[in-house]
Amino acid sequence: MKINKIREMSSPELEKELEELKSELFKLRFSLATSGLDNPMKIKEVRKDIAKIKTILRQRELEEQKA
Repeated sequence: MKINKIREMSSPELEKELEELKSELFKLRFSLATSGLDNPMKIKEVRKDIAKIKTILRQRELEEQKA
């Protein structure tokens, strides 16, 4: 997911997306442990997307506190 796309989303949308990504990460890890994955790099991508979303949410939180 591109950072520009993340910045365009509203905070509630980001919260929803974050929950979906966490769920996907759990499924990927479970799949890796049980049967193996076709693309193990997908876990890395999902983790980075989660970090990007958390970063944007935190930046918005700090901006609200400043104002």
